[in-house]
Amino acid sequence: MTWRAATRDDLNTYYTDEFPDYVDDLPSFITATGPKQYALAFDHPHPVRKDEVPDKDFVRRDTWQTDTAGERQQAEFDELDDVLDFIQHPARNDPLDGSEFALADPGLLDQSDPRPDAVYYALDNWERPWVLLVDIDAKTIARERAADALPQDTSERDDEALLEATGILDADPAGYPYAFADIDQAIEYGFEVRDIFADDFDAEETMVVYSGQGVHVYLLDTDLAHRYDAQSREVLNDLLLKSYNIPIDPVVTADRRRVARLPYSLHADVSRIVQPIESPQFDPRTATPAFLD
Repeated sequence: MTWRAATRDDLNTYYTDEFPDYVDDLPSFITATGPKQYALAFDHPHPVRKDEVPDKDFVRRDTWQTDTAGERQQAEFDELDDVLDFIQHPARNDPLDGSEFALADPGLLDQSDPRPDAVYYALDNWERPWVLLVDIDAKTIARERAADALPQDTSERDDEALLEATGILDADPAGYPYAFADIDQAIEYGFEVRDIFADDFDAEETMVVYSGQGVHVYLLDTDLAHRYDAQSREVLNDLLLKSYNIPIDPVVTADRRRVARLPYSLHADVSRIVQPIESPQFDPRTATPAFLD
């Protein structure tokens, strides 16, 4: 299976020809106006209309215009097809159209139309409580595995030297800061977290998403007993890290401003489709976009 970074043409092909077929499969809480923001990362910075403003390689766009009190006034996207238009041609369909802070029209530049290197949505949501997501990254697992494999103290060694010394950089997928075994372990941890949600928190609605280089685990119950505030999320982080020894990224769980990769978007670093999965036996090498077939 090919494991490589996506090219600009790959990204154009995926978001034009393949991604639209997945829009109807998005989780129900991801709507045109539910997440408070959508965000795009670009592989090259793109100019904005205001001359003094630096070029942008990452933009966030609110889904609603709000008044000074933060109350919703006007939706920026009427339906998911409008979000799709923004993803496919960000400068042409920038919700900030009319503002000098909008992306510059590529028709007026020597620079080409930007394409998203990654697509994100805000975990903070207008229509439901703040989405609870736990992030487990294969890179963290590989780093810890490498440190455990060496007899001496590795705290002062940089990650690349550590991974090279333990052979992880040479293991498939060669050149990446983890091996397939680390991705498989991340997936196993993800389903372990899902079981913890069900057993320890009586969660009824959960989801595990293959994120491209690890997993995202969602706890989606919205009843009053499961509206996890900032303090309870810190407790959850401590539980998973210290009691269960699961190497999560605690900042993702606790920071209300975080964004997550949009399900069915493309992880361009590895050319793999971000997607919900149902089993710890899921093989990430099968999450292949059509342009690799």
